[in-house]
Amino acid sequence: MKRGVALLLLACSMGLSAAADERKSGTHFMGASTQTMQRDDTQNPAMLWVGDGEALWQAKSGDSGKSCVSCHGDAKISMRGVAARFPAFDTHRQLPINLGQRINQCRAGKQQLPAWRAESGDLLAMESYVALQSRGMPVAPPRDTRLKAPTERGKQLFNQRIGQLNLSCAQCHDANWGKRLAGSTIPQGHASAYPIYRLEWQDMGSLQRRLRNCMSGVRAEVPPYGALELVELELYLAARARGMAMESPGVRP
Repeated sequence: MKRGVALLLLACSMGLSAAADERKSGTHFMGASTQTMQRDDTQNPAMLWVGDGEALWQAKSGDSGKSCVSCHGDAKISMRGVAARFPAFDTHRQLPINLGQRINQCRAGKQQLPAWRAESGDLLAMESYVALQSRGMPVAPPRDTRLKAPTERGKQLFNQRIGQLNLSCAQCHDANWGKRLAGSTIPQGHASAYPIYRLEWQDMGSLQRRLRNCMSGVRAEVPPYGALELVELELYLAARARGMAMESPGVRP
């Protein structure tokens, strides 16, 4: 049996598709200097937010006088693998929520403090610190039957043509990855490194910020932060990246 056929049969036996075998992180499509920046924590600008997140994790705040440590202890232990499992189904809201929304639930419910604003420095810092604890672990969205329908809706949005340019996510990231667009290489669109420090932004940003940027780029109506359709799209992206290594916090051009 030829080696290529044998590998394909092995992939099928493991429940993988040929396309899944070709998955590449966004890091693969970056220049060498940006790859080095992400790999080396002393050069990675996102580690500044991680440091702030660690301080927030330790800080006692609000009328409760509680810190994250009060309930969760050492994040290096208690948060290991947590970010890799989001978005997840929230039984209270009966909806899927992402990591940032879960952090704000804790902040409001346990510390009795106002929720952090979406894309605020504090929320991105805490997300970055929590996500760092899953670095190197596989993306592992929950195998929860309650997430089946929202994940499917996320898949439909990924494949749906939108905006005045009449383009879908899939047309770029599935059909044309590796090609050039406006001088940049199109990646496969795997969301395994968020939150990210993007050189174009000179700032940290969440996955929802990136998704909204793309929607704006094709001149589509852009949902607000926290919108259910964005969380559902995050769910599908997590399913699409299942088993890939977490890289958070990443650096991107």
